[in-house]
Amino acid sequence: MIVDIYTHFMPPQVLKSIESLGGRSGMVKRMAAVRELHDLDARLRAMDALGDYRQIISLSNLSIETITTPAQGRDLARVSNDAMADMVRRHPDRFPAFVAALPLHDMDSNLEELKRAIETLGACGIQIFTNVNGRPLDNPQFEPLFAAMEQHDLPIWLHPARTAAMTDYPAEQQSRFEMWWCFGWPYETSVAMSRLVLSGLFDRHPKLKIITHHLGGMIPYFDKRIEDGMALLGTRTQSEDYSGIIPSLKRPLIDYFHMFYGDTALFGASRGLACGLDFFGADHVVFASDAPFGPVASTRDAVSHLDLEKTQLDAIFHRNAEKLINRGIA
Repeated sequence: MIVDIYTHFMPPQVLKSIESLGGRSGMVKRMAAVRELHDLDARLRAMDALGDYRQIISLSNLSIETITTPAQGRDLARVSNDAMADMVRRHPDRFPAFVAALPLHDMDSNLEELKRAIETLGACGIQIFTNVNGRPLDNPQFEPLFAAMEQHDLPIWLHPARTAAMTDYPAEQQSRFEMWWCFGWPYETSVAMSRLVLSGLFDRHPKLKIITHHLGGMIPYFDKRIEDGMALLGTRTQSEDYSGIIPSLKRPLIDYFHMFYGDTALFGASRGLACGLDFFGADHVVFASDAPFGPVASTRDAVSHLDLEKTQLDAIFHRNAEKLINRGIA
C-alpha cells in the first residue's frame, strides 16, 4: 500500500470562490487547466492505474491570506475544508484524510477554524506556507498555532510560498525564467526551517511535527554548511548581535533539522532522494508525489529502487504517514 501524503486538490466550488474574489488570473487559469486538480472523476481514473494507492489531500498551492481580507479568508477556509472533508467521507478508500486550510492573516479566525477542522471535520493536520504575506513564521504572533498543533499531536504540512514578485536581482522588476519556482521554493523552505529552529521553536514545542515539502529543500545538501558554518553565527554581521542564539539552544543546531520530516516530492528519480533519505532517516521520510503537478509512478519507482530494506520501504510508503496522523489506513 502507498499513502501519498502531499497531493493537491482544488474543489470546484473553491475555484469559483477564488474567481469571485478576483484571484490572480494566471493562477486561476493554470488551476483550471490541470483537470485532475478539480475534476474528481479524472482524479479517480488516474489513481485507478496505480494499484493500492491512497492520497491525503490538501488545498492546491494557495495562500489564502494573499487573496482575501480576514473575513473573506475565514469563509474561504471553511468552504475549502468542508469540501475536502466531504471528499474523504464519500471516498474513504481513496482519500483517507485531508489537510486543513487556514486563514493565517487573523489568528483568532485561524485557531477557530483549526479547532473546527480537526475536531469536527476530522482533518489530519494543517497546511501552512513558508511566509504569511511576507511575515516569517518565527514571528511571535504565530506561536499559538504551533502550540495548538503540538497539543493536537498532528502534523503541519509546510509548503513554500514565493512568486515572481520576489526578484533575483535588485535591478530587475521580477524573477525571470521562473527561478522563483525552481530554486526559490527550495530556498523558501530552507529559510523557514532555519528561522524556526533558531527561534527555539523545538525547544518550546519538542513534540511538534512538521512535514517539509520537496524533502527539506536545500537542507540535506548543505548539512555541513549548517553544522559547521552556522556555528560562527554572528561573526559575519555587524548590524545585529546574534552571538547568544546558538548557545541558547538546548541541543546541537543540526539536531533540530533532523526533527523535521521530509517528503519525496522531487519530480521522480531525483539524485536528491538518496541525499534526503540519508539526512532525515527512513523514519522521518514520507512518500509524496505532489500530484497532480508531480509524477506519481516515477516517484514510486524511484523510492522502490533505493537500497532499502522492506521495513524501511513500508515506513516511507505508508507507516510513517499513519504514525504522523495517529490513525491506521486499511
